[in-house]
Amino acid sequence: MTVMLERPTPSTPIETPDGPPGFEAMCRTLLSMDVPDGYRAEIIGGNIVMSPWSRGFYMPVMRSARTQLEAHAPEGHIVEIAPFLFTFPSEERAYGPDLYVAAQDAFHTRKRYIDGEALTLVAELTSPSTRDADRDDKVRVYGRAGVPVYLLLDMEEESATVFWAPTEKGYTSHTTVPFGKSLHIPAPFDCELDTGGFGPPAGEEAGQPEGD
Repeated sequence: MTVMLERPTPSTPIETPDGPPGFEAMCRTLLSMDVPDGYRAEIIGGNIVMSPWSRGFYMPVMRSARTQLEAHAPEGHIVEIAPFLFTFPSEERAYGPDLYVAAQDAFHTRKRYIDGEALTLVAELTSPSTRDADRDDKVRVYGRAGVPVYLLLDMEEESATVFWAPTEKGYTSHTTVPFGKSLHIPAPFDCELDTGGFGPPAGEEAGQPEGD
């Protein structure tokens, strides 16, 4: 999932995060562009990438994960699914994760983007249009940026993977379980995530020509 952005008025200055000139220019474009109805945008791999909004059953999955994680979040951190853009200037990336745990103080700003350093956990739910980025680009970037935990919910394979122990080269540890099993979420959470009910609803055909 990515993020829908309100277009600023012509008189509103577009403030961008510090970073390489090309990244600043791309952020300026993203923050001022008209995103088509039903789509959201991120900066991935040097490009502005748009993808469709998620399918309905993703919402109970995100709410379940949020509820389970809230009791174990570090002090001063919030667990949210509201759309916000997190920037990683050194990686020239800007992501809008499906679910995130971040320092609450980071949101005490008028800026339209949040520093990725505020994150302690991110969770992404894959879709046909975002799966490659969620499984490859974001694993590398979140790891190199030092985000302690990355939770990848593969909605196509119906599996949950948790990555932890970030280094300058990315995450060094991960565990995968099929939906329905319990997944241990490492420090600073140190809890069990019940993935029961994370799969698609019964009785509906898969593979319909929607984006997500």
